[in-house]
Amino acid sequence: MEIKPKIRKTYVPSGQYNVTGKKPEMLEAILGTCVGVALCDRHADVGGMMHILLAAPSDRDNVWGPLKYAETGLPLFIKALCEAGAQKERLEAHMAGGALIGPVSTMDLELDVGGRTVDAAEKILKKEGIPVLKAETGGYFPCRLNMDLESWECRIEPLDVPESEMAARNVSRPTTEEIEEAIRRVRPVPQIVLKIIRMIRDADVSLRTISEELRKDQVLSAKVIRFANSAFWGLEREIDAIDRALVFLGEKQFLQLIISSSLEDFFPVSEKGYSLGKGGIYRHALGTALVSEALADFSGTVPSDIAYTAGLLHDIGKVVLDQKMAAIYPLFYRRTQEDGIDLTTVEHEELGMDHSEAGERLARDWSLPDNLIEVIRYHHDPEKATIDPKLSHVVHLADLITSKFLAGQELERVNADKLGIRLQAVGIKPEAFPRLIDSMPDRLFQDSFLFS
Repeated sequence: MEIKPKIRKTYVPSGQYNVTGKKPEMLEAILGTCVGVALCDRHADVGGMMHILLAAPSDRDNVWGPLKYAETGLPLFIKALCEAGAQKERLEAHMAGGALIGPVSTMDLELDVGGRTVDAAEKILKKEGIPVLKAETGGYFPCRLNMDLESWECRIEPLDVPESEMAARNVSRPTTEEIEEAIRRVRPVPQIVLKIIRMIRDADVSLRTISEELRKDQVLSAKVIRFANSAFWGLEREIDAIDRALVFLGEKQFLQLIISSSLEDFFPVSEKGYSLGKGGIYRHALGTALVSEALADFSGTVPSDIAYTAGLLHDIGKVVLDQKMAAIYPLFYRRTQEDGIDLTTVEHEELGMDHSEAGERLARDWSLPDNLIEVIRYHHDPEKATIDPKLSHVVHLADLITSKFLAGQELERVNADKLGIRLQAVGIKPEAFPRLIDSMPDRLFQDSFLFS
């Protein structure tokens, strides 16, 4: 029997489009609140896909990233297709996304960010006379939009659904002793990372000391340099030494680089635990770190470097529970994704502990600062925080935004039922939520790093 080669797949991140001719490849967008539009001219063998973040810019006089919006980006996408050889009157469309990634709050329904984006895209396509052959928009779950670049056929599918949970029902619930042993087995974080975290908290950063220690660890130094050259940091010239990374990134981002690259191998890469794809937990953590930093700057409530670090560490408890959870993954998938039960509730019922509690124990073993331990423990319930409530609120909101706008990374669907109250806790009015999303850094959505 002839085995067909696996078709190459190219991901289209938010705020980008991909226009191409016919070839043995697949375009794919993973969509939550965002909206994907696939267009093709079958006669000219030209097509492409666009991944749209919002309906329109919040500040129409200051549009720095027009491709993020349906109103400004979709006409550019259509123009690019026509310049590549397509004719507008022959274009046909498929559209997906715009979901209310749940659990859904009253404020979600009022803001209806995804629904407004869908409406804006439909209005533009109708104005341009482009028929929509198939649209699956709205709902409560993330999905995939695929375009086959040989046949120009499009598919809209839910994210991977696991096999039957019957085998999972035969797996015994782990004991307290087994969970404690899992905590003890977690790979220790490099001491240099713990030192940086404490220095950031105390605002007493000795970069000379950090650089000297980093050079002593050849493996970590090589990893930091590799990470510095990734698309995530967006440097225009190649970095070949630690000192060059410091010069071109600046002090704050240099420290973020060390922490982020050091923790990459710490998170599991399994696709059958909390991740919905390889490395999903780490990509979600990194996305939450970026959003936490941007939210801290937007609100002015907490130092952005501390917010970044807290966002990166908020889900470390999943590292402890991932292997135990993977054994009963189909059961977790059904109860969280189909039945809509909160992840922490299912964790307590099936594992006897949720990832926030496991993370707190691990953070105490590492002797992390108290404000970060508190974020790890209460990032789902920031009102319970007493040491630095605003930091816990910032990370909670960042976690929620990341789960809605960078869907498909991991299993958890963050509850938004108190979104309005939690926005106000950091001085942001609910009606400013679209402007907050608009302020997120472009690299959060555009970097291929998040989709590798």
